[in-house]
Amino acid sequence: MERYIRQTMLPEVGKEGQRRLALGSALIVGVGGLGSPVALYLAASGIGRMGLADIDVVSESNLQRQVLYGEPQLGLPKVDCARERLAALASPSCALITHPGGLTAENACDIISGYDVVLDCTDNFSARLMIDEACFRLGKPWVHASIDGFYGQVTVFNHRAGKRYRDLYPDADALADMPRRTIGTVGPTPGVAGSLQAAEAMKLIMGIGLPLDGRLLAFDILNMDFNIVEF
Repeated sequence: MERYIRQTMLPEVGKEGQRRLALGSALIVGVGGLGSPVALYLAASGIGRMGLADIDVVSESNLQRQVLYGEPQLGLPKVDCARERLAALASPSCALITHPGGLTAENACDIISGYDVVLDCTDNFSARLMIDEACFRLGKPWVHASIDGFYGQVTVFNHRAGKRYRDLYPDADALADMPRRTIGTVGPTPGVAGSLQAAEAMKLIMGIGLPLDGRLLAFDILNMDFNIVEF
């Protein structure tokens, strides 16, 4: 347990919390700007099983914020590169599972059913609606984050408060039909949001603290402003 001594010395975690992490599992949907810090921190935490779902390959424009990757990985599948990097960080007992076909309407329930918690690290409304529907059917909590420029937000859906994505975005169906847009951002924005997502997932798996359940944390790192609103 020397690897996790800085966690287990916390009374909120302890040996029991670490045991729950070791038995726990998380699925990361999207291993990009958000998914990179999520995966790194969860792998380092001692989680027992982690799934990586993404269809993309590493591109040069990713390197400014997607800290899992470097130039030698350009053109290679993200899930394979991420698994290699995370294997060097995680405990040897951590199972790293790749889903190179990503999450689709056809496979979402089958894949999600094998995990305790889902982390939405995607960048579009249609993917979030798909995650929301599958998690609702399966009774699985999921941690959502999104970013834009210096702004980010994080929340938890389908947990004890019973809040769903549509409760926060009632017009999500209409938004899902809009074409995707490329947004600008600085690397620390997804770094902050992804770190918060990892923390929420760890809390859910260990059953500690007060999750962002029915609460939205919004932050602006340009002005260093953090707020929580209930919905």
